[in-house]
Amino acid sequence: MKIERFEDLDCWKEARKLVNEVYSSVKQSTSFQKDFRLVSQITDAAVSSMSNIAEGFSRKTDKEFIQFLFVAKGSATEVQSETYVALDQNYVFEEDFNRIYKLAENVNKLCSGLITYLKKSNKKTE
Repeated sequence: MKIERFEDLDCWKEARKLVNEVYSSVKQSTSFQKDFRLVSQITDAAVSSMSNIAEGFSRKTDKEFIQFLFVAKGSATEVQSETYVALDQNYVFEEDFNRIYKLAENVNKLCSGLITYLKKSNKKTE
């Protein structure tokens, strides 16, 4: 399958699922909703991951795209860390934690795979 739009990228699709899962978990817990700082951080990080994949895709070079993919990975990892806070504060159940954590892990793996691919394809053209 040819990638023509950022929406075609598996890592972006997975990041979108992550965003939806984070927002869903916040909506399910009134105590979570009241922790404005954590809600802002975790939703911002999830959206950042998705957005950086899209923004990087629109850049002119693979090198720039790779930089944005690394930022997306960092944001997904931030979601994982903040999900521990939500779990420790009893804002989410363990199954919600596991679902969010796994989605963020998948975003990281898919971004890493794309980074590896882009680096190898650049070496072939040099």
